[in-house]
Amino acid sequence: MRKMGHRGAKAYVAENTLESIQKAMDFGVDGIEIDVHVCASGELVVFHDFTLDRMTNGTGEIAKHTLSQLKQLQVAGNNKIPTLKEVLELIDKTCLLNIELKGRHTAVKTCEVVEKYVNEKGWKYTDFIVSSFQHHELEDVFRVNKKISLGVLTKASVTEAIEFAKTINAVAIHPNVALLTKENVKQAQAKGYQVNTWTVNDAETINRMKRYGVDGIISDFPDKL
Repeated sequence: MRKMGHRGAKAYVAENTLESIQKAMDFGVDGIEIDVHVCASGELVVFHDFTLDRMTNGTGEIAKHTLSQLKQLQVAGNNKIPTLKEVLELIDKTCLLNIELKGRHTAVKTCEVVEKYVNEKGWKYTDFIVSSFQHHELEDVFRVNKKISLGVLTKASVTEAIEFAKTINAVAIHPNVALLTKENVKQAQAKGYQVNTWTVNDAETINRMKRYGVDGIISDFPDKL
């Protein structure tokens, strides 16, 4: 079973920061999940929310700020908003990276970065999973580069996720933990899909997911996995 840090090691260090990702790596994770948006100057930045207000000393939509403006902000104290490239340089092929396409128009730019790191930096396509709740973003990735592994996020229906996954040759479905039964996990796997579930934080639920035989668990506490 794949042990994956949710936005790094979210329970310990401010989410989606280089420090949080380093903490997850220190725990020996098999993978790290992050979120990306395109900022106003065109770079992919690693941040969960569509607005800056919850996690930073800034305010307003992240997509309306340039990278230089975003770099001046503090994330939950003393951390900075990283770019996707900075995250890739930090991880440097030591574990899988699950990139969730959060903001609009993230698909094509994510493909460009993944292709660059595969072609120039020694990464493999199997070092990445690109996931999203937004079907059109996943469809865009599938249209641009069919070598990139896709994961369908869902908090509504495992069956619907599988139906959509077929249309884009996805390798995985990423269901909310509340959706899963032993039966639907087996059903998804029988159809050829990995099941990576989120966000699983307490020991009892972690053990239940292990009994169900999921392929991966995404957790704020990756050390508990």
